[in-house]
Amino acid sequence: MPETSTRGLTVVAKRQISLDGQPVSYTVKRSPRARRARLEVSLATGLTVVVPWTYDVDRLPDLLKAKSRWILGKMRRYGQAPAQSAGSEFRNGDTVPYLGRDLELVVRETQRNVHSIKLEGSRLIVSMGAGGGRQALLLEAWYRMQAARVIGKKAEELSARLGVTYGRITIRGQKTRWGSCSQKGNLNFNWKLIMSPEPVVDYVIIHELAHLKELNHTKRFWQLVAQHCPGWREHRKWLKDNAPRLGAMMTS
Repeated sequence: MPETSTRGLTVVAKRQISLDGQPVSYTVKRSPRARRARLEVSLATGLTVVVPWTYDVDRLPDLLKAKSRWILGKMRRYGQAPAQSAGSEFRNGDTVPYLGRDLELVVRETQRNVHSIKLEGSRLIVSMGAGGGRQALLLEAWYRMQAARVIGKKAEELSARLGVTYGRITIRGQKTRWGSCSQKGNLNFNWKLIMSPEPVVDYVIIHELAHLKELNHTKRFWQLVAQHCPGWREHRKWLKDNAPRLGAMMTS
């Protein structure tokens, strides 16, 4: 494509490369201020590589392959690359979201036939026993357990604030909802919600607890939500913007 100029940058080309078997499109731009090749990933533009005027763009494939883990991780975060499937393997240094922060995965092999996950600061230690196993399934089980613990504790505290009582809480893997409230007063929550920042988790719980007083999304319902969660609009927008990378579609 012909070179075009924008904001002091010259667009050299739009290209595609295969990184770990996944096709990735990227834009190459030249900058008079750049001293070395710089990688950028954004929700709006995807992957952009900014290079100095004299940089040989034929060198880019080697650079991108060397940075493939970082690139794919960033693109998954913005919903621009396929998430790892249940059969995928993780590697040391990969990151996963938990309560709004990124945890570094440390994968270890043990001699015992025991699989376990342990949170240590900002690291998630994944121990795989003899015979191996699907790490993603083990991670999902850990997420579900954490969701039950965290959401259960928060629901108990928040229900007292709203002055409501609920039946039971179930952690599920809904494809189109973050949470739901049944006519019997039972609450369901998506386990992927535990990847969100805590204020966002609080919003979804308050949302469902408010349905115990107002079953439909009436004006009084949203007034009740706003009373206990003033930033609910911001939190709902966060869920909508980040749904692709969390693997869900929409909130209730």
